Amino acid sequence: MGYVKGVIQELKKVTWPNVREINRFTWTVIVMVILFGLYFGAADLSFASIINWILSL
Repeated sequence: MGYVKGVIQELKKVTWPNVREINRFTWTVIVMVILFGLYFGAADLSFASIINWILSL
């Protein structure tokens, strides 16, 4: 039971983000996921094309 009380006490010390911060962080994550997805997709397509070209020689 002491563990649960300790967890509750620690959670009271946390400074939770407000709605504006949550919204900003969410959009930041969404944009970064899209950018990384496009980057890695383009890199994969490029490497696949290079490998296919090498194998067709």
